[in-house]
Amino acid sequence: MSVIAGLAPRLRSRFVDAPTSIGARKRAERWALVHQLFPDLATLRVVDLGGTVEAWRRAPVRPADVTVVNLFEPGESDEPWLHPVTGDACDARAALRNARAGTDFDLVFSNSLLEHVGGHAQRAALAAEVHALAPRHWVQTPYRYFPVEPHWLFPMLQFLPIAARARVSAVWPLAHSRPADAAAAMSEVQWTELVGVAELRAYFPRSDILREKVAGLTKSITAVARG
Repeated sequence: MSVIAGLAPRLRSRFVDAPTSIGARKRAERWALVHQLFPDLATLRVVDLGGTVEAWRRAPVRPADVTVVNLFEPGESDEPWLHPVTGDACDARAALRNARAGTDFDLVFSNSLLEHVGGHAQRAALAAEVHALAPRHWVQTPYRYFPVEPHWLFPMLQFLPIAARARVSAVWPLAHSRPADAAAAMSEVQWTELVGVAELRAYFPRSDILREKVAGLTKSITAVARG
């Protein structure tokens, strides 16, 4: 573990964080696919459930208008095309009404949120909001059966008992951030519940389910509706 801890920043950068990392290449490919699937994106009003304004500033695409709904930190913006709203994506219409942001959009975008909303009932509520907010959507989530858990970069972590997952989360150096204590580690793993194709298809039964692959294995899955 001490050897891995010493190499952790370099390893995480190589796999996820660096501009030339596997993660960065996959993100670029994902944005290219978004543009391919929605070629009129530059003219669309988009609501992003679970994203941040900073992610859209860095994105290689720019819709006509983006409203970001995030429960904790949507970010700040004084740009006329980019609007942060603090609120629950699983009750997004209410959050948008409370912020006087409107609820009429062309496209719902959600990237790596579905696995963090808190169980089946909340995932179903999120799907209902997606269907209600716009005729088109892109809802991406990491694939449960990819052999490396993507948040901690730990092999098969998602299949361990929750107590073991929490112990790994508390000490594993390749995680995005180290939890403050054992309770925080337990909370993090309880808030992360990956899903498979069957679950995603159940939430979005009329959508196409796309598979993003690494080394021939499905890494993430996306429900897409093009209207």
